[in-house]
Amino acid sequence: MMSYLVYLGLFLFVAALPILLELRRKPISEEERGQTTGDLAQLSQGVTHYRWIGPVRGPVAVVVHGVSTSSVAVEGLAHGLGELGYRVLVYDLYGRGYSDAVSGRQNQAFFLQQLVDILAHQGLAEDITLVGYSMGGSIATAFASDNPHYIKRLILVAPAGVVTNESKFAQFCRRFPIIGDWAHGVLARRRARKAIPRDGDNPMANTVYAAQRQELRRRGFLPAILSSRRGILSDVQEKDHRRLARLDVPTIAVWAENDKVIPIQALGVMAQWHRSVRQEVVAEAGHAMPYTHCPQLMQAIGKALKS
Repeated sequence: MMSYLVYLGLFLFVAALPILLELRRKPISEEERGQTTGDLAQLSQGVTHYRWIGPVRGPVAVVVHGVSTSSVAVEGLAHGLGELGYRVLVYDLYGRGYSDAVSGRQNQAFFLQQLVDILAHQGLAEDITLVGYSMGGSIATAFASDNPHYIKRLILVAPAGVVTNESKFAQFCRRFPIIGDWAHGVLARRRARKAIPRDGDNPMANTVYAAQRQELRRRGFLPAILSSRRGILSDVQEKDHRRLARLDVPTIAVWAENDKVIPIQALGVMAQWHRSVRQEVVAEAGHAMPYTHCPQLMQAIGKALKS
C-alpha cells in the first residue's frame, strides 16, 4: 500500500511539474510597468503596452513584432522608419513585454482583436503603413486582407505564413495536446535559453537577447508561445496574399538570405501568390535581422519604397 502511494505521489508530481514551474515564474508587476517609457491601454482583452517612436507629425506606421520577443525586437526598425519620416506605433502582443498575459487561443482572431483595439484606442482608421516581422507578418497580412481600407502599404519582414521551418520539438508540442503541453512546460525554457546567444555583434542585439532571457522568467510567456504555434503560426496564408494581390494593396516583402526559420525559398512562393509584391533580400542575415542587420534591412526597405 505504501509503495502504491509513493508511486501515485511521484506520478502526480511529474504530471503537475509544468504547472509548478509556471507558478514559480512571476507575472508582470506594476512596478516593472512603471519603469517603461511607453503607455498602457486597457483594451477589450487586457492591458496593452505601446509606444510612439519618431516625429510628432508624419504618415503613420504600425509595427507588429514576432512570437518570442516583445516590441524591443523591432525598436531599431521603428527608429529607422522614424528617420524616414514616419510616426511609428509599436506595441507588445499579449503574453510579451509589458502587456497582459491573457487567456484564449492565440489564433488569427485573437491577435486581430488586439490590433483593432489599439488602432481604435489611438484613433487610427486609414492610410496606415502596416509592418510585420515574423509572426507579426502573419498578423499584418491577415489584418490587411480583412481591412484593406485601413492600409496605405504593407511591409513584411521575414513573415510567417508562407514557408516555415519548425523544429521537431516545436512540431511535437504543437501537434499533441496534453503530452505536448507537458513537454513544452518542462523543456521549452531550457531549450529557448540555450538558443539565445550570449553576446551579439551590436548593442541592439544584446538588448534584445537580455529581453528574451527576461521573458523566460515571466509567467504566461511560454504558454503564449505554444498557443501561438497552435494558433496563428499553424496557418498558411495563401488566400490572404492572393486577396491582397487582387485588391492591389501595395506590398513589400524583405527576406534574410541565411534565415533558418523562414527560409529564402519563401520568396518564390510569395511571388506565385502575389505577383506584384516588391521583394528584397538582406545578404548574410538570419531571422534576427531587425536587430542584427538593422541598417541593411532599412536600406532594403528604403530601396523598395523608392521604387
